[in-house]
Parts: sequence; C-alpha cells; structure tokens
Amino acid sequence: MIVMKFGGSSVKNAERISNVASIVKSRLSQKPIIVVSALGGITDLLIDTANAAREGKEFRKNLKEIAERHHSTLNDLKLDVSMVDALLQEYSAIVEEIGKIKEITPALMDQIQSFGERMSARIVAAAFNKLGIKAEAYDAYDIGLITNDDHGNAEPLEEAYPLIKKRLEGKRSVPIITGFIAKNKAGTITTLGRGGSDYTAAIIGAAVDADEIQIWTDVNGVMTTDPRIVPHARTIPEISFNEASELAFFGAKVLHPKTILPAVEKNIPVKVLNTYEPDNKGTTVVKEATQTKGAVKAIACKKDIILVTVNSLRMLEAHGFLAKLFEVFAKYRKSVDMISTSEVSVSLTVNQEKDLDKIIKECSKFADVKVSNGKALICLVGEGMKHTAGIAGKIFSTIGKNGISIEMISQGASEINISFIVSEAQREKVINILHDEFFGK
Repeated sequence: MIVMKFGGSSVKNAERISNVASIVKSRLSQKPIIVVSALGGITDLLIDTANAAREGKEFRKNLKEIAERHHSTLNDLKLDVSMVDALLQEYSAIVEEIGKIKEITPALMDQIQSFGERMSARIVAAAFNKLGIKAEAYDAYDIGLITNDDHGNAEPLEEAYPLIKKRLEGKRSVPIITGFIAKNKAGTITTLGRGGSDYTAAIIGAAVDADEIQIWTDVNGVMTTDPRIVPHARTIPEISFNEASELAFFGAKVLHPKTILPAVEKNIPVKVLNTYEPDNKGTTVVKEATQTKGAVKAIACKKDIILVTVNSLRMLEAHGFLAKLFEVFAKYRKSVDMISTSEVSVSLTVNQEKDLDKIIKECSKFADVKVSNGKALICLVGEGMKHTAGIAGKIFSTIGKNGISIEMISQGASEINISFIVSEAQREKVINILHDEFFGK
C-alpha cells in the first residue's frame, strides 16, 4: 500500500488532473491512497476574498473567480459543473456574513480555507471515475483525522491513527482524501498549517503502515540547492530524515519539517517526485541515508533574516541571563532560527518583525540590543559532516577567498549542519561559489 499526495500545481486544472489519473492508474497494483491539495492558487484566493470582506472591500469579483476556476476545470473534464455548487454557496454565505460582522476568528479562517481541498477532492474523484479508476472522495475528518484545538497549526491526536486505519481498511475504490484539513473533538474544522497536505499524507501513511509515502510536486525531488539560484543544481537521490528536516527548517521548500515526523516514527520511506516528469526517480527520504563522498548533501538558505545581538557585561559568570533573555522571546512566541553565544553577548536570528520592537524594548532593560536587517542565512547540510575533518575550514576559506564577510556562525548540535549569516546582497554569490566548491560546476 502506498500514499500519494498531489499538491496544488499537480491538480491546478483539467490537464494536470488527467495527468495525475494516469500516474495513479500505473500504480493501482500498489493499492494507492490519494491525498490532494486545493487547485493551485485557490487557498490564497479563499483567504484574500474573506479578508477583503472583513475590510469592507469589494469581494464578489473574487467569489466569481473562485466559482469560474472550479466550473472551468469541471467543464474541461466533461463533468457535471454543478458538482461543487453546494460548497461554493456555503463559502459565499460565510463571506457575505463576514462582510457584515467585519471579523474572522481563527476557527472561521480554518473553515474558510477548507473549501479548496473539499472541492478539489470531489473533482479529482469524479475525474478518476470518468477515466476508468474507481474512486471515492473523503473529507479527512470523515476517515478519522481528529486534532487538538490549535486552529491554523493543529496536531493529530493519538486516537486518530487507529481510527484512520479502521476506516480505510477494505476500501475497494481508490480513496481521494482532502489534505491540510481536519476536525477537533468538538467537530470544528481545523487546519494543519504550512505543508499541511504533506502532513496529512504522512499521518495517513503512518496510520495504515504504508510501504511508501509519495509527495508529488513540480520539481524532481530535493535539490542540492535552489535551482533558481544555481541552474546546474541537481537532484539528491537519497537523504536521511535528519537531513530533510534540517534542509526544510533552513529554507528548502520541498518538505516541511513536521511533515515527515509520522514517517520517521514508522520508518516509512518518503519519496519526493515530479508530476511533470513521473519517470524521474526523484529523492527518497529514509531513516539512514548513504553518506556522500563530499560529506555535504545540500545548501539551503533563508532570506530576509534579522540579526539580533544582545550584549551585557552582566552575562559574565552570571547564571540565569540566558533564561531571562529567552523568557522574553517565549512571551511573544518568537521563534529563533540560529543562536551563537560568547561570555558577554548572544547573537540570534529571527525571520519576522512581528513584536520584535516589544522584545527589544524589554531586553533593553537588562542589556544593549542591536538589530541588523537585510541578512541571509546559509546552511550546509550532510550526515557525513560530523565524521569528516576540514569541512568548516573548506567552507570558510572558500568564502574568505571571495572577499565575503561572515557575521555569525553556528553549528547544529546534531553536527550535520553548519550555518552562517551574510548580507542579503551576497546571498546568491555565496550559494553559487559553495555549490561549485562542493558539487562542481
């Protein structure tokens, strides 16, 4: 049994949905379970429309566009164009009400976002049936995906796993399941946050003890770096769960870190494949991957990083200073990407300005705080790095020879990544020279 997740770019129109059907048809012997995202771009449009209504702006043009996108796709697939009208009407009624009350709660925002996947699953299932694949659409909460109450970033409850397994057992038709959405115990719709459809696939895969979880996207797996920056970047055939998590956390957009957690626990391989090139082998994410010759597997980056440096002589031989500092960050739920400490200073990075002014104000009561914008975080990842001498020297001598200044360095506790901060203006240059150094031109 395999779980196959198809993202928005894979189901964005009739042509791509027909392509997905062809891919699934070739794998029917593996008893596939399908997870789908909303049609490409629809989730953003659902959110924008609701926000426009809340702000008293024109929103009915967007409602029309949402309906036309789905009707056009159904028409092109030669399916009943009224198939999703009940869901479209339900969504429109919610948006009209928002226009009156001028408020959107987190729970309501989850409900708003759910319509994309709910319509997509029904369209894909109908298309499969028309193309000769017996299929049935399911909302994920109807096959047992229940979560906690954390709207926008919900986590599955342990009891969800046996429920999903029980409800999917013995299905003779191909299940087409909504990604991204679930319900809490009270029956209110929740969403799983960024990468939610991938997460749904991993949860279902773990629940049914799948042989493999396939994440179908629009790239040939996990790349050695962003191909938009380095055109000759290449696909990594195999990476470990730890490497994939590090890369995702530090900016690689193929997988979200928490996406693979259920797979890690069950030791289920995760494949990242390309719907545009279905014969490409892509990348397989496994518990323990083969070490590459050069030790470094990939280079990831994050832009628009903010560097915060906290200095205080009171840190010297004093206990509790760091606890006090991070209490402030915890108070405002501010995540830190990187941290480096010395006797009298702490440097750390964040990637959002939200509440940063409040954090600085509080920290300034017990330390000098300096904030620098316009930075980029570069991260080199590879399991082999912890066993290979001279990697750090090679990285920084290469950068130094090219006249690039480094503002902060951090090595992960896992010893499989080395990260550092440079100016945003030098980001692409740094990635190119390091990629050439470790992977060739």
